[in-house]
Amino acid sequence: MLRVGMLTSGGDCQALNATMRGVVKTILNNSKEPVEIYGFEDGYKGLIYGQFRLLTGDDFSGILSHGGTILGTSRVPFKTIDEPDENGVNKVEAMKQTYHKLRLNCLVILGGNGSLKTANRLSEEGLNVVALPKTIDNDIYGTDMTFGFHSAVNVASNAIECIHTTANSHGRVFIVEIMGHKVGWLPLYAGIASGADVILIPEIPYDIDKVIDVIEERDRNGSRFTIIAVAEGAISKKDAELSKKDYKKKLTNYEFPSVSYEIAAAIEEKTGREVRVTVPGHTQRGGSPVPYDRIFATRIGAVGGKMVIDKEYGYMVTYLSRVVTKVPLSEVAGKLKYVDPESDIVQEARLIGISFGD
Repeated sequence: MLRVGMLTSGGDCQALNATMRGVVKTILNNSKEPVEIYGFEDGYKGLIYGQFRLLTGDDFSGILSHGGTILGTSRVPFKTIDEPDENGVNKVEAMKQTYHKLRLNCLVILGGNGSLKTANRLSEEGLNVVALPKTIDNDIYGTDMTFGFHSAVNVASNAIECIHTTANSHGRVFIVEIMGHKVGWLPLYAGIASGADVILIPEIPYDIDKVIDVIEERDRNGSRFTIIAVAEGAISKKDAELSKKDYKKKLTNYEFPSVSYEIAAAIEEKTGREVRVTVPGHTQRGGSPVPYDRIFATRIGAVGGKMVIDKEYGYMVTYLSRVVTKVPLSEVAGKLKYVDPESDIVQEARLIGISFGD
């Protein structure tokens, strides 16, 4: 009997179901022994507290195009993984006990950076783990792409595109705040795809006067509006020079809902222009996966399922140079993949006139 545990952890995205489907169909189609699939509910919480469902192939039928996750998800921060819960439960030991109680042969974990750190911890504790890279931020180290990213780009791009017509009608400056707390892949791709005039990402600290220069130049050239795509983690050059302690202090006493509103206030004060802020928020995580993600998720899931069959544990499925392969989980867990300010895509965006506020 091949017993496989599966969970989805952290923020959800559009292709989680498609990826799980790829894993399960591959295992069921290729296993030479009977298979039991245990789906843990709400991420690591299900593994900690023994909350699971015994699943069959029928549970994964018809979910290729469904967003979200049929298993549910939650956040169990890695930084608290060694802290007992409110009832004194040792989380790591509880997860190990559930794994062994069910006599699992392996655990398939779909998650982002924090989830992968916990996956690696469980691997170090002796559990057989296969990890798959999930996040709309595309910031997992060791892979060129994560499932969910292109679907989020589609949602974010559509939001910016919809703003163009109203911005033109009213002659306004519009700021669209895109998810991306620590890295800027999503606002970068969405900004380029939707024709944003300015893209502000965490990796390239901005100068508000440079942003205003773009607005005023567009005014002189007869453009009635300016579209600025702002990562939620965008940072000014002035703030980037602060120590971590001082910057954290500033955020503690922050007078704005987010950085986009701070930028809007600065533009209005310096130019007198009318500025509006739009925040698509969690819509970027929702809806159906785009066809690219359905194909990509299926490929990632198929390779993950084959790794289960072949007993290749302690790895994350990865996509490098257009090949789906694997990388040791220990080499990627806890690392972020940042946008290189000198990368080709940034330089090409500059060539067509997009400003990064620097």
